Amino acid sequence: MKAGIISSSGGRPTRQFRNTSYMINESRGHFDAAHAAGLMGIKGRSTTGRSFALGTGPLDDRRHLIDFVRCSYLGFDNHPVIVASAIEAIEAHRSLHWSCARTRLNFDLIAELEATLSDMFCAHVLTFSTVMLANLGAMPILASGQLTGGRKPLVVFDRMAHVSLAYHKPVIADETRVETIAHNDMESLARICRDESVVAYVCDGVYSMGGNSPVNELRRLQERYGLFLYIDDAHGISLFGRYGEGFARSQFPQGLGERTIIASSLGKGFGASGGILMLGTAEHEAIFRRYSIPYAFSVSPNLAAVGAALGSSKIHRTEELAVRRRRLGQRIELFDRRVATAEQGNSLPIRMIPIGPEGTAIAIGRELLDAGFYTSVTFFPTVAQGEAGIRVCITADHEISDIEQLCDCIAARVANSGGSTPQ
Repeated sequence: MKAGIISSSGGRPTRQFRNTSYMINESRGHFDAAHAAGLMGIKGRSTTGRSFALGTGPLDDRRHLIDFVRCSYLGFDNHPVIVASAIEAIEAHRSLHWSCARTRLNFDLIAELEATLSDMFCAHVLTFSTVMLANLGAMPILASGQLTGGRKPLVVFDRMAHVSLAYHKPVIADETRVETIAHNDMESLARICRDESVVAYVCDGVYSMGGNSPVNELRRLQERYGLFLYIDDAHGISLFGRYGEGFARSQFPQGLGERTIIASSLGKGFGASGGILMLGTAEHEAIFRRYSIPYAFSVSPNLAAVGAALGSSKIHRTEELAVRRRRLGQRIELFDRRVATAEQGNSLPIRMIPIGPEGTAIAIGRELLDAGFYTSVTFFPTVAQGEAGIRVCITADHEISDIEQLCDCIAARVANSGGSTPQ
């Protein structure tokens, strides 16, 4: 989508931050092709490890595939403690959810979960049903100036910020100015900080298509210019920090303070469900509990999600967290020895194999599926047009043989397609 296009409304220049019609028209053919190839919208049931039974009907009649799509990087999503904790929470309340606003009535288990996560992550933690809703509730408050001393900030987005962030640009633009800069362009961000009195920067911690934000450089800009940071670290949680506070939070050893908010997921590395905001002050917490729209006017995460997160919290305070991290690291290193990617050598579990033409990427994705491996074919609007690729999510639950066989398949197919060259 072409964000930032100048248009006109009644003679007054405006910025067009979304062009949904263009996005649909340009991508529909590729979506149709991916669905026709059986690569999108498929159904299945998890079995053991990263295996799942494809389709519906009797399990014995289904084909079993190895999944490289799910983002449960530590393999917690099937953990028996987490599953049992979800069931226990429902049984304790004899309910799945309460249909009322959280400004009125909350589960006692929600209070327990938020207190537990606040202690683990050394922050004021609020829970939401999804990360998208957490961001939706945060963006208007950030734009309003309530978090920046009553002065509305210029809100600067990284061009690669996840859609769950970028989607809210028009809402922010109704309150304050919005700009978008090139990915990880610290030089441009520093210039903006010098020129503007109040700046907020919105980015990911770990990017869903690979790579990460330079958090230490961002902290230096924060210290020098008072930059406000809003970081969505959905893909970084559990992988870093003593208790799994994540890639971004672990790089703020003195706390988040008044100028940092970190959003994250309880449904990826954490293995449960839902989203969270990590806030630095009690004042910010009070503002969000009263004025965050999804918090004030919607229901809380359901009890299965709350119970699962409490179960995962227990695991995060045991040696099992370190064991699973080591397993994940071994599998990432194995993949990197076999396949060259731009992410090679980092400790993050996402690898992008650039292909180029959308049709070629879809064809390779289908060939990998036929070989028993389900990977994500990525194309516009997730990535730029003509820059389609294959995304591989590596987890601690993958067997070594899973990784080796996938690399063999990639070597045979991607090299023949003219894409990136496996080692």
